[in-house]
Amino acid sequence: MYTIIIALYAFVARLISPFYNKADLMLKGQKQTFDILEKHIKKEEKYIWFHAASLGEFEQGRPLMERIKTQLPEYKILLTFFSPSGYEVQKNYPGVDVVCYLPFDLPKKVTTFLDLAKPDIAIFIKYEFWMNYLSQLKERKVPTYIISAIFRPDQIFFKWYAKRYKHVLNTFDKLFVQDFSSANLLKKNNISNVIVCGDTRFDRVLDINSQTKKLPILEAFSHQNNNMITLVAGSSWTKDEDIFIPYFNQHPKMKLIIAPHEIHTKHLKEITSKLKRPFILYSNANEENIKHVDCIIMNCFGLLSSTYRYGKVAYVGGGFGKGIHNILEAAVYGIPVIFGPRYKKFREAHDLIRINGGFSISDINGFENNMELFLTSPQALKTAGENAGDYVQKNGGATDFIFKEIFG
Repeated sequence: MYTIIIALYAFVARLISPFYNKADLMLKGQKQTFDILEKHIKKEEKYIWFHAASLGEFEQGRPLMERIKTQLPEYKILLTFFSPSGYEVQKNYPGVDVVCYLPFDLPKKVTTFLDLAKPDIAIFIKYEFWMNYLSQLKERKVPTYIISAIFRPDQIFFKWYAKRYKHVLNTFDKLFVQDFSSANLLKKNNISNVIVCGDTRFDRVLDINSQTKKLPILEAFSHQNNNMITLVAGSSWTKDEDIFIPYFNQHPKMKLIIAPHEIHTKHLKEITSKLKRPFILYSNANEENIKHVDCIIMNCFGLLSSTYRYGKVAYVGGGFGKGIHNILEAAVYGIPVIFGPRYKKFREAHDLIRINGGFSISDINGFENNMELFLTSPQALKTAGENAGDYVQKNGGATDFIFKEIFG
């Protein structure tokens, strides 16, 4: 049944690919995978295979990849993605040796992939449970791990009708999970190869914080009027912008930096049509003309993690869609983080809410209440920011733990 579902998924992807760019990119990329492996995998070398669904999972795995590169040079690294949003951004990532798409989880494709890749170790990141890949890795006696995993009772493994699929969890030599609730849930379901070690994303954002890029234009913008508070809105979607832009328009004591999730022309025009105060695109900004604007729109990729450092408050988008984007990227700078209501799957969101470093809103009134507090109470702003920053600092170290467990 599982393989039939995967085959149907692949069939649908082919049907919609002429009309859906991500499906088209994925299919074209998968067609190149075997050629990439034949050309670049060296039979005499030892390979660790990392698999990330998309960009967020890649960022979680990146600290461990970098540790292996520096401390275990005898290993090469193969990195695969399933989503174009990961592959297209990181296909030239210099920290690994080979990058390609992961073919659909169909038996023949799995066999060909593993025959060509010949991994000595396989490491999956957070949410990838491909039954055929994992079963073949087990049969081939390839040590296999999942890192930064998190489990909830509503996941398919724990449904009465999916008992067979639950066995996929036993294919891992070890499951490195983020929290004790995940470990307890697994143990209740007779999955015992579990270690609680936290989330490697904390190590990643701490690394970014220590190596953050200086952006002189944003630094000048954020400091040109110290009586104003700068909100950085990162990875925003239309529903997010419909909340914070109207508030910004009506509050002259607030400045705004928007780094939207999508920066195509249509979305940028949509944003600018809503702004009632002076703004400029980052690509057109200089230290002179920013003196005359109250909003900068980041119309470029790759700067978001460094942009948050120039805010006093962060708003992280996605919470009115499939789920919030990376709130730790903002929290690491010691600023409070506001986000939408869909954060159920994110442990760090629950933790930040609990310690008053993160604030979930369900509508514009919730956003207004939080911003009014931060605009009128410097102490509340300071305390919330310190809570967020301390939380990130205290939760680093998962990468060290995992590295020692796997490699000794």
